[in-house]
Amino acid sequence: MPSPVSVWATGAARDRAGLTISSLLVAGGEPARVLGLVDADSDFWDADPAAWVVNVLGTEHRFLADAFAGAAPAPGGPFTTGTWSDSEWGPVLEGASGWMGVRRADTEPRPVGWGLLVEGVVEHVELGAASAMMHVRGRYRDSESSS
Repeated sequence: MPSPVSVWATGAARDRAGLTISSLLVAGGEPARVLGLVDADSDFWDADPAAWVVNVLGTEHRFLADAFAGAAPAPGGPFTTGTWSDSEWGPVLEGASGWMGVRRADTEPRPVGWGLLVEGVVEHVELGAASAMMHVRGRYRDSESSS
């Protein structure tokens, strides 16, 4: 099934951590929630984030997605790929298809499959002009393409 490709990012300056995540769900409501499957051994989770940014990637961010997934080299770290600014919730990728500022919910993460099911409360949303990239059958695709 198609999944949006995102980078969850937390921290500021030299204390940034991030991870490519395509196993996520946004649940509408008051307040809206985001749920994701996070690698328990990732730098992102090791940072023990209280807040983070869900950066929704476009197809121009293929290499960046691979760098944050640990599947492509990123000398100097993955935050050297792309232009980033700090927000109240964490690093925001310039040119992202959109982003959400998220605060960790008071529910405990729990093991699901190979990851941890993590829940956050959506506090801020910004939409970009570009379409989102999807992950389908192990490949990146533009969400507007039919194949």
